[in-house]
Order: sequence, then structure tokens, then C-alpha cells
Amino acid sequence: MVVAESLRVMLSGGDRRSIGRANEVVTLVLARPERVAELIERLWDSDASVRMRAADALEKISRERIGLLRAYKGELLGLMAETSQQELRWHLAVMIPRMELTPEEYQRAATVLELYLEDRSSIVKTFAMQGLWELARRDATLTTHVVELVRCLTQTGTAAMRARGRKLLAEIDRSQAR
Repeated sequence: MVVAESLRVMLSGGDRRSIGRANEVVTLVLARPERVAELIERLWDSDASVRMRAADALEKISRERIGLLRAYKGELLGLMAETSQQELRWHLAVMIPRMELTPEEYQRAATVLELYLEDRSSIVKTFAMQGLWELARRDATLTTHVVELVRCLTQTGTAAMRARGRKLLAEIDRSQAR
């Protein structure tokens, strides 16, 4: 009998700046979706590196099969609001907007992402800006505020935020030119 390797073991060890075997975990969970719950649990692991790699794997999974995370939406929204770990924040900032959300959940996510704009990490701030943009594309009630916010951040934010802002605002210019 073959015993499946735990996702925790696969996500453990190595340098904190490395994603380790996170890409292997992505491939495994996409092939065996019943293991997504095990991966979700790792977001609350005692080891910050495991949490970071689990978030990285889940964000990559969300690009291909966001439906696998549907059952965990409440937990992910809660984690988004409570975590201070920058790597979790930046992955959640782009993952949550891909999910099917209720109007209240859109507002809740937008509120948290606006708080992320005050994070020390430029990556968190830039991904929060992207996440707000994606939320506004799906919830028209957010559009005016987010466009104005992105315009402001394109002038005042970090270099990465200014570059991302120019890219996002160019989308508006392209759509209006059509």
C-alpha cells in the first residue's frame, strides 16, 4: 500500500524566500481535488513558511479552478481580515476577487483590501490595488471609488503601485476607445 505524502511535508523546509515544492502541490491538488481541504488547513500552520507556500499553491490553483475553493470562501475571507503575514495577504488579495461573492462579501473584501493599502509591504499594497480593481470589474457599485483610488495611488504610491496603476488605467482608456 502506498501512503500519500502529506502536503505539510511537501510544503516544509528550505529557505523562507523559496516556494519549495509548492508547484508540485498545485499539480497534485489539481489532480486530486479531495486534497484541497488539507491544503486549506495549512494556511493556519504553525510554520510561517508552510503558510506562505500553501497560499502560493492555492493562489495558483485559483487561476485554473477557482471552484475548488468555493466551500472555503468564508474561511478565506476571515483569514484575509485577520492575517498579518504579508505573503498570505498578497496571495489572498488576488485570490479572493476571483471567487463568486455576494454583494456583502464584495464590500467586506474591498474594505480589507483598502486596509492592505497601508501595509508596509509594497507587494501587498500593489496586489491589494489589483484585487480592488478586479472586485470593481465584478461589482459596479465599487467602480467609481476604485477608479479614483487607483488614479490617486498611481500618483502617490510606491513605484510598483504607480506602474500597476498605469497598466490598470490603460484598460479604461482601451475600453473607451472601442
